[in-house]
This record gives sequence, structure tokens and C-alpha cells, in this order.
Amino acid sequence: MILIDGSMGEGGGQILRTAVALSALTLKPIKVYNIRAKRSNPGLRPQHIMAIRAVAQLSNAEVEGLKVGSSTIVFRPKRLRGGTFNFDIGTAGSISLVLQALLPVMAFVGGEVEVTIRGGTDVSWSPPIDYMRYVLLPLLRSIGFEVSLQVKRRGHYPKGGGIVHVKSSGVSKLKPVNKLRRGELVLIKGRSHAVRLPSHVAKRQAAAAEDLLKASGVDVPIEIEIETYDPRRDPHLGPGSGIVLCAITEDECRLGGDSLGARGKPAEKVGREAASKLLEELKSGMAFDRHMGDMLIPYIALAEGRSRLGISQLTMHTWTSIKLTEMIIGARFSVQGNIGEKCTVECWGVGL
Repeated sequence: MILIDGSMGEGGGQILRTAVALSALTLKPIKVYNIRAKRSNPGLRPQHIMAIRAVAQLSNAEVEGLKVGSSTIVFRPKRLRGGTFNFDIGTAGSISLVLQALLPVMAFVGGEVEVTIRGGTDVSWSPPIDYMRYVLLPLLRSIGFEVSLQVKRRGHYPKGGGIVHVKSSGVSKLKPVNKLRRGELVLIKGRSHAVRLPSHVAKRQAAAAEDLLKASGVDVPIEIEIETYDPRRDPHLGPGSGIVLCAITEDECRLGGDSLGARGKPAEKVGREAASKLLEELKSGMAFDRHMGDMLIPYIALAEGRSRLGISQLTMHTWTSIKLTEMIIGARFSVQGNIGEKCTVECWGVGL
């Protein structure tokens, strides 16, 4: 059994999600202790429990310690399997973070997997579901992992109620990724949404983002979809808004920027925040934004051959994911750069 200190590195839920995913894929049992020790509310929260349960379903795992507030779990996977699954976080906990744990496992179950998850699609401290849809999934398809994602209903804090359907076909092996610097910008696309709110909120978010991008010298097409609902037929449980932007380059690099609405926060501020984040990522000249650098670590470790990533900023999340991945599956990494700076990550994958 591999022992993992949940307070290592960034000390949050990401350690748990990555650990159970890699445990399932290698069928190595793990014990994680000091779970989320560096958070103000340490221990398991509902979204972490659902991520573990979901991975356990796909790997026929036995799990100990699975309750809210628990600081230690034991995870013993037995055998991977595909099929159709339904998971309900029960709160506005992030669907995207559950998917971070599930997707690497879905790639290697040996067949099709269909998953429906209920929870939060656009919540604080997690990737919006449109970031997964516009930035992550196209990249996964490029390395051989076909995934489709449908947002059936959005869910915001505090009521949640979002519904996301994900379908994947398995891979034989993942291809390595070799992208250091991004090419010329060719398109910015995105989506601005508002639910249980006037439609002008989504339109103002998009207009403010586009205005700032153009004022900063962006001269490529900007295509931001507007998602609004007739108040009499709006199926969502509570109000919420947000915007995700995706910059696409000539060599198919994708970098993202996003912002979430909040009570008392003007729509224009939401749009400008998303545009500012995207401009900062583009300014680095690197192939991947800081969040994608973090998400890609398990995939390049599982891929066959050498991968090289150019990342806009080395975060503690990425560093932690690298150390954890080395510990569980034995992939070798080399990192050039310091925390908080742009970096190059090189990995010799195990070719699962």
C-alpha cells in the first residue's frame, strides 16, 4: 500500500483526486492521510466523497473512511469496468473537479463509459464546465481520448442542481504532447451565460470582455456565444452567471480565461476579469495556461513516450501533481522554472 500525505505541496483536494485516479489505473491500493490539511475546513467535503465514490465504481474499489470531515481514507481498487453511471454530489460541489478524477480512469476501462453527474457547473475555486468543454476536451481528443460533454442544466452556488452528461470511448494508448510555445492567435471563442437573471447580464459580460480584448490589441475574430433563458421556462434552481474565453492558435493550442458572476458584482466586471486572465496567459507566449498545465500531468505520465509542455506559470498545484504522479506510477519528470514563473515540464510516460 502506498502512503500519501495529503498535506504535501498545495495540501488540498487535488491530491485526493489525482491519487485515487492513479490508484485505480494501476490497481495499487493507497492510504491518504492529512486530507486537505491546509484548508480552513480540513477533511473530506461532499464533492471529494463523490469523486472517490465515482472512481471506486469504475474500479470496483473498497474504500474506508468515506464520510464528511474524514482526514484519512484507504482505497483498494480491484478491476476496471465501463458502463453507465449516475452520480449526485448532493450540493453545489464542482462537477468539473469530479471529472478531473474520473476522466483519466474513463480513458482506460477498455470500452465506452457514460456518466451523468449532478452538482455545480459554475462554482468558485474550480474550473467552469465550459473550460472543460472548450479547453480540456479538445486537447484530450488530440492525444487519442474521445470525450463528449453535454451540459443539460447549469448549477450555481448555493443550490446546485446542474446536470452534465459525459460519454467516452476507451484508448489503447495516449499520445505524448509536445508543445512549448504557442503559435499565432487565430480565434477567440467563448460562452457567456446567465440563468434566472435578465438576458442583458450575459450580453454585457460578453461585450465587456470583447471591448477589453480589442482595446488590448487583439485583432482576430472574437466569437462569444450568449446563453440565456426565457424566465417562464428557465429550468435552473438558482440565479448565476459567468463567462469562459478560449484562445485558439494556429497550431491548435488552447488557453483559457474565465470569471464568475456574484451578487453585487457588475456584469462588466465579470467580462473584464475573464478577458484580463486570458490576456495574461497569452502574454507568456507558452502553449498552455496554468490550469491546463496542472490538469495534463496525469495524462502525459500515462502516455507513451516523451512529452514536453510549455506552461504559462508553474503553480503549486502542478508541482504537487508531478510529485504525486511520480510516487504512484513511476513516470519521470524534469521541470525547468520556479513556482510562479513560466516553465517547461518534460515527462517520460509509462505507456499504460
